[in-house]
Amino acid sequence: MTGTALVLGIGNVLWADEGFGVRCVEHLAQTATFGPEVTLLDGGTQGLYLLPFLDAADTLLVFDAVDYGLTPGTMKIVEDDEVPRFMGAKKMSLHQTGFQDVIATSQLMGTCPARLLLVGCQPEELEDYGGGLRPVVAARIPEAVRIARDWLAAEGFASADGETITDNLADVSIRHDAYEGGRPTASEACRTGDARFFPKGA
Repeated sequence: MTGTALVLGIGNVLWADEGFGVRCVEHLAQTATFGPEVTLLDGGTQGLYLLPFLDAADTLLVFDAVDYGLTPGTMKIVEDDEVPRFMGAKKMSLHQTGFQDVIATSQLMGTCPARLLLVGCQPEELEDYGGGLRPVVAARIPEAVRIARDWLAAEGFASADGETITDNLADVSIRHDAYEGGRPTASEACRTGDARFFPKGA
């Protein structure tokens, strides 16, 4: 397959393992260099705002946390016509329904990429607002990136070890290392409410 490719990480880094897809595309950008025919994009929770990016691509690879009902950390790879079905395997957040809408709209317009790949990981925790990736999920990022690089190479989009410089990722202040490195301890960041209003002795 020739033409152009879009590598998209979707999800919300503020909701624990929901950030898996975004962290994957960040890691890919940090460890691999592609030619101008490949676009790496942090799609976050943008939904239909992503449509122009899909319309411009011949090949689409998506990283995402998807609840397949499997053991946390389990990877599942889905291709082509199966991708929309698995994007909605179990609704976790607004971004998944939104991305299904993107694919459906792109298909209706006749501009959906001809080749699709979903690199999904089973999350462990999705309800921890402000939490980071759980270790079992974070540990799968290098594998997810390797799968992506191998598949893209087979489709004609080879990469080399290095770095892809792009403005399509989140600000450096909230990328994985900075986000986790600046995390306060549990005692410093009360996650159960405002300590000023706790009953005495609580």
